[in-house]
Amino acid sequence: MRERVLISALLSVVLAGVQVQAMTPQANSLYQQACSAEYKEDYKTAVEKLTEALAISPDDVMIYTKLAGVYSEMGEYDKALQAYTKVSELKPTDGYIYISVGSIYENQGKYKEALTAYNKVMGMCPEYIYNYLNIGNVQYQLGDYKSAIENYNKFLSTYSQHREARENLAASYLSDGNYQSAVNEYANIYSKNPSAFKDFSKYGLALFEVKSYEKAAEFLEKAVDADPDNSSAHINLALSYQELGKNNLALAQYDVVFRQQPALHSLRFDYGNLLAEMDKEEAAIENYKIYIQNYPQDARAYQNIGIVYKRLLKTDEAIANYEKALKLQKDKRDVELVKDLAECYHLNKDYGNALKYYDEVLAVKSDDYDVKYNKAVILHSMNKYNDAIAMYNELLKIKENSAVEANLTSAYIAQGDEYLKSHNYSLAAEMFEKAIERNTNDSYAYFGLAQSYRACDLNDKATEYFEKAISMSPERAEYSQEFAEFISATSKPEVKISDTSSEVKEVVLTMDYGQEDSKELISKGDENYKNKNYDIAVKNYQDALRVNPADEVTLLKLGNIYKIKNDNKNAINFYKKSIVVNPNYSDGWFNLGLVYASDKNNNKAKECFHRVISLNPNYGYAYYALGLAYEQDGNEKEALNNYKIFLVHNKDEATGKAVHEKVKQLEKTN
Repeated sequence: MRERVLISALLSVVLAGVQVQAMTPQANSLYQQACSAEYKEDYKTAVEKLTEALAISPDDVMIYTKLAGVYSEMGEYDKALQAYTKVSELKPTDGYIYISVGSIYENQGKYKEALTAYNKVMGMCPEYIYNYLNIGNVQYQLGDYKSAIENYNKFLSTYSQHREARENLAASYLSDGNYQSAVNEYANIYSKNPSAFKDFSKYGLALFEVKSYEKAAEFLEKAVDADPDNSSAHINLALSYQELGKNNLALAQYDVVFRQQPALHSLRFDYGNLLAEMDKEEAAIENYKIYIQNYPQDARAYQNIGIVYKRLLKTDEAIANYEKALKLQKDKRDVELVKDLAECYHLNKDYGNALKYYDEVLAVKSDDYDVKYNKAVILHSMNKYNDAIAMYNELLKIKENSAVEANLTSAYIAQGDEYLKSHNYSLAAEMFEKAIERNTNDSYAYFGLAQSYRACDLNDKATEYFEKAISMSPERAEYSQEFAEFISATSKPEVKISDTSSEVKEVVLTMDYGQEDSKELISKGDENYKNKNYDIAVKNYQDALRVNPADEVTLLKLGNIYKIKNDNKNAINFYKKSIVVNPNYSDGWFNLGLVYASDKNNNKAKECFHRVISLNPNYGYAYYALGLAYEQDGNEKEALNNYKIFLVHNKDEATGKAVHEKVKQLEKTN
């Protein structure tokens, strides 16, 4: 929020009248060469020339000033400060050097030191009005908003149209709690140039604080459009909508807020109900507590907070709140509360009492869907999965219910796991398949299905579902470990080796694979690869994988061979395996993207190249490949952007020349 003021040139001019005459012709020549080098941004040469000049004129203020400025442009702030210190020793009455000193400290985040330097400028050069802006900026960073406001206003008394100072002043008013003044400043800034205005969130907050809700909503809508991740803007927009009675819009914004900040505690009973339905238990509890503080005699709140505590397995708190609710209802026994009490026993895993109270409710309300559902959940909890599955399916015949759907899916997975443990693989596969058909997000369903398929020797399907499980939950190390073992078990060399014909220069092949370590096998594979004995190289690499199945580099080499042989299916298979055993293997992702690109699958190719860049932002060829993919899609803007980034990283002269031509062509059309 500060304006950078380059003053090295200014200081050179100020000091020129004092020092130029003292500079020898030889030193002056070196100084001019340094200035020319600085203009060309050849800072190293500029420093060398200035150092040579100082050897001739060791006490020349102008040379030291220029040297300090060059060091500052290079980002070598400590050296710049040393040079400015020498300038201050040679010319102690010149306060302007402290502007640069303050700017350096500000760049380093040393705001107290920056303030000290700027105050020296104020004492020695009070006529330098821009120093008020500098001082205001560092005072803002130090949290001294009142002083910052004072100095911004002093600066604006001379430069009243200075936009950045106006923005900084508005932000200071807002931070200091002077909301009406902040509103006035933001309104003035916005009216002067609406298209350049960026502080929608701050302006909206200021408007909200002065209770101008309609106007606040207008600017907060702009804020969330510009930055969907701005939680503060979403919160204030929700509150503004609430004040305006736009409840649907408010609820939508609350939904965004609590997805971004689920621990926020500022809602009421109705939103607590919504959060409970959305499984936002902690936030729901806090909102119910706020509601209870205002309506302590409302039994519904105690009942609902009990339900949420039950979901969190805090059964003691749930029971206490249910008892409070029943007490408020006095002698009238509410069947719904009895049902909730039964659910507490359920959560306590006291299934006997839970079933007892569920039956009590059903004696009064035999068609109670919720009780039937909870009874099915009890069966589920007692590991009677097939019985639970039958009840869940019965309930779903009555009506759709997302909770029943989720529990049914969970029961399929749990029953599948039971079958898996008992080695009943066909039934296990059936259960996992049913869970997956229901679009489960539980990666274990895919992992369990992979294990079941593996046990049934359906290796292609096993590979597919191992990869799916790992992609869904890459943090689950056991998935990758078992898949690596599976790769090892299925990567056995074939009995027959295809004829390598006259291309074979030297065949390196050993039959006693059990005695060789993986490095030797890889070395032989590399040699055969180099000599284009691809089939034998494949065999060498596969033998190496039997020793070390989680070697992503060897998996990549296998993929490379299949890519050379135009067998993209197998190439993709091995590239995928390389990133399964090491999800952070950027070369694996890159080569996978290249195969997708050759198959004209640009969407998948781009996903791979973006993943490479996320892992290694300096992977230049990923930007080039992205540029090609975007250009093929007709997205010339993104293609141009990626080509330019590639040129920053490129060290290949020939490729760089070709990309330069592409950039020129695209810039003509964009």
